[in-house]
Amino acid sequence: MKIIITGGAGFIGSNAASRYLNLGHQVVVVDNLSRIGGARNLEWLRTLGSLNFIEADIRNAEVMTGIFAEHADADRVLHLAGQVAVTTSVTDPRADFEANALGTFNVLEAIRLAAIKAPVIYSSTNKVYGGMEEAHIVERDGRWAYELLPDGVPVEQPLDFHSPYGCSKGAGDQYMRDYHRIYGLNTVVFRQSCIYGYRQFGIEDQGWVAWFMIATQQGRPITVYGDGMQVRDILFIDDLLDAYDAAADNIGAAAGRVYNIGGGSGNVMSLLELLEYLGQRMAAPIPFTFANPRPGDQRVYVSDIRRAATELGWQPKTTVRAGLDLLYDWIAENRGLFA
Repeated sequence: MKIIITGGAGFIGSNAASRYLNLGHQVVVVDNLSRIGGARNLEWLRTLGSLNFIEADIRNAEVMTGIFAEHADADRVLHLAGQVAVTTSVTDPRADFEANALGTFNVLEAIRLAAIKAPVIYSSTNKVYGGMEEAHIVERDGRWAYELLPDGVPVEQPLDFHSPYGCSKGAGDQYMRDYHRIYGLNTVVFRQSCIYGYRQFGIEDQGWVAWFMIATQQGRPITVYGDGMQVRDILFIDDLLDAYDAAADNIGAAAGRVYNIGGGSGNVMSLLELLEYLGQRMAAPIPFTFANPRPGDQRVYVSDIRRAATELGWQPKTTVRAGLDLLYDWIAENRGLFA
């Protein structure tokens, strides 16, 4: 197959590219290399197989149109490029809008003009649901939890774009859906929860699981924004890629659909619980400080992943402990990448 991956030098994109290259497929990576670690990921990918790298920015409509016209024979498209941090969107909302809303529109238009009918997978976010103030939150066993959503947030939850990031990703989310309805593109929207795994060069503003692990192993200061009882359902990268494959392989059912994709109610963790795990691995308590909560930060988000299970036959395979061990050990074995 020929697979186009926008943002293919990023965390999720490079893992996807690696998977497809190792299977012998041709991979076209489109990336502007603006993210930390992107150049290192690209160097690694070049060693794996038939990689076609195009340094380009999704904000450039003319360039996107040319790229997709040249590769109109693509068998799959993963649109993963964009601005990824809520805090960055608050600081620079225009850049966030241009990368996520305008960039996604440019990609969709390029796909439409090239008449590509291949599956198009879009990485959206749980932030499209906003703060969910109407969902009653209670404390259970030292972590926050939904009182009345035992399976997590369903895809039927009303949208409430909170933060510029939520607005820009939500705009892309809805454009993806509508380009299926109006133009017949085979788009699939994944509203992703907390994804973690190999080659995630986490920073304080984004990728908290990887950031805590990197900071711990390098002796950097850790700040917990809020009370630390915030909860996310965390999903290991290999399981996310399985979900992408499941959607593409079942595109007849998945086209035009939206799926909440995360670890689900069986794979949840709070910030304090991650710090406790790291203390066990380091055989010493992990020092950290508290600070005020950040704008747009949900106290709880857990994905209801039952639609993906029913329609795609997909469920996470990697437990929280197994996934954390895999990432912790990978960081320890690749210290030079984080210097």
